[in-house]
Amino acid sequence: MSAASELHVRLLTTADDAARDRYVEHHPEGTFFHLAGWRRAVVKVFGHTPHDLGVWKKDQLVGVLPLFACKRPLQAPVWVSTAYAVYGGPLANDAASERALVDAAVTAARADGAAHVDLRLRHTLADDSGLVSQDLYATFRKESPATIEDVQARMPRKARAEVRKAVERHGLVLVEGPQHLPALVRLFAHNKKMLGTPSLPLRWFQTLMDEYGERVVVHAVQRPDGELLAASMSFVFRGELDYYYLGVTDAGNREYSASNYLAAALQERCVAQGLGVFDFGRSRVDTGPYRFKVNQGFEPTPLPYRFALLKARALPSFHPSNPKTEGLRRTWTKLPNWVTDAASGVLMRWLP
Repeated sequence: MSAASELHVRLLTTADDAARDRYVEHHPEGTFFHLAGWRRAVVKVFGHTPHDLGVWKKDQLVGVLPLFACKRPLQAPVWVSTAYAVYGGPLANDAASERALVDAAVTAARADGAAHVDLRLRHTLADDSGLVSQDLYATFRKESPATIEDVQARMPRKARAEVRKAVERHGLVLVEGPQHLPALVRLFAHNKKMLGTPSLPLRWFQTLMDEYGERVVVHAVQRPDGELLAASMSFVFRGELDYYYLGVTDAGNREYSASNYLAAALQERCVAQGLGVFDFGRSRVDTGPYRFKVNQGFEPTPLPYRFALLKARALPSFHPSNPKTEGLRRTWTKLPNWVTDAASGVLMRWLP
């Protein structure tokens, strides 16, 4: 009997959540986005259909794949692992289990008439035959140093100077608490608008906080007079801090180096709390955020995203790196805030 024939793949249900989360917590490639709470948040806010898969060998869970069937108006649906996240894809004990999950996902998506299956992998697959690669993104991760002082000591000279200026000249401080969530959502929406893209609704951020409790942390950067210049939402998972959402005022970076300070302050917070890894998040290659992270002393690691093209003949191209979207992005920046705020919640349902 072959190893593959001993495997059984089926849909994960809510009754499997505890076992699934235990598996994710102990898998070396498990991420915050593989947890069942992310599925519950996506379903609650955006209404996408979960199609999470688990693979068993006899009665032992040996792999999981978070997956959403995301409907789109006037287009074929897309299946994503995992929606509104930068990491996803199958977690498995071995190559056979991993491949069984991918094959089951492709089979189910094809039966649904999907355009493609999007696997947002942080690790490479043992077998990616039949899948198409995309090299659009890189991630930035770094182990925490031994002491708080080492955070700035290992930064490039120019970045370190900006942080010192933010503290010594402008007196910036880092504060923490859920009371800063509205400011984060407001600033995040403003920054996204200036980039010409829709934002995420307050309900999404609040739902993540409700689902994950203390694992979701909101920080803000303030001047001595209390003026808020920047805010962020991070996820604490298995000894690391995932720096995920950021919003900054127009003057925050131009006059006060708020983003430089916030990145350094959060790394110092990692050391103080015994968190071993700081995840600076995903950026599109050769963009401003990508270069900013490099200038902070982080090395980019290409993300090995893979797609199974079904009805689609080519990789999805509706993203800011495509010059054909420039006109839409420019128009979005010129719309009134009340229009972009109202439209974002609707549009983001179709942009998972």
